[in-house]
Amino acid sequence: MRVILAEDSTLLREGLVRLLAEEGHEVLAAVDNAVELLDAVSRNQPDVVVTDIRMPPGHTDEGLRAALEIRRRWPSVGVLVLSQYVEKRYATELITDDGGRVGYLLKDRVMQVGEFLDALERVGAGGAAFDPEVVRRLLARTTHADPLATLTARESEVLAKMAEGHTNAGIAAELYVSQSAVEKHVNAIFDKLRLAGVAGYSRRVLAVLRYLGS
Repeated sequence: MRVILAEDSTLLREGLVRLLAEEGHEVLAAVDNAVELLDAVSRNQPDVVVTDIRMPPGHTDEGLRAALEIRRRWPSVGVLVLSQYVEKRYATELITDDGGRVGYLLKDRVMQVGEFLDALERVGAGGAAFDPEVVRRLLARTTHADPLATLTARESEVLAKMAEGHTNAGIAAELYVSQSAVEKHVNAIFDKLRLAGVAGYSRRVLAVLRYLGS
């Protein structure tokens, strides 16, 4: 894939450049601020952008605002956001974008090289990839919601995996059950959450997260 990196930590940025090159990806640009990120995307049109949320000059939400601008101007470009912490408002704002090709990982997850590369591949392929801890925090926000209380333990597990961005086949592999069993659980979840009309992989994930984040 053709990738652009935006990270103000020189050590992490250069480490990611080397890792991606070793995995056969083409790093088109590696920058340390949001202005240069937008300029690089405009000039190169990558497959995926990997960006930190907090970058110079303010170290607040510059990277996130750049990510949302990229989603608006170049919807075919995947965006994988990295963050040091679970920032719920930012996570909800990004992942309720209805176009897919989005991901949100904690920086600790980048140290798990296989998980980081898997997330990158999923975003690049048009899917979604959300850090399990981010999903857990978003789920925790809605434990008071009656529909969630009606889910069985297995349905809750499937919902968490679904929210992370896994396909039915991926969930089956993660939970060591058949794909047909996962499909039954997914249908039950949509019925209980009044989302039975939702169709499509990325749409179902975003619809569930939108509901959970409401």
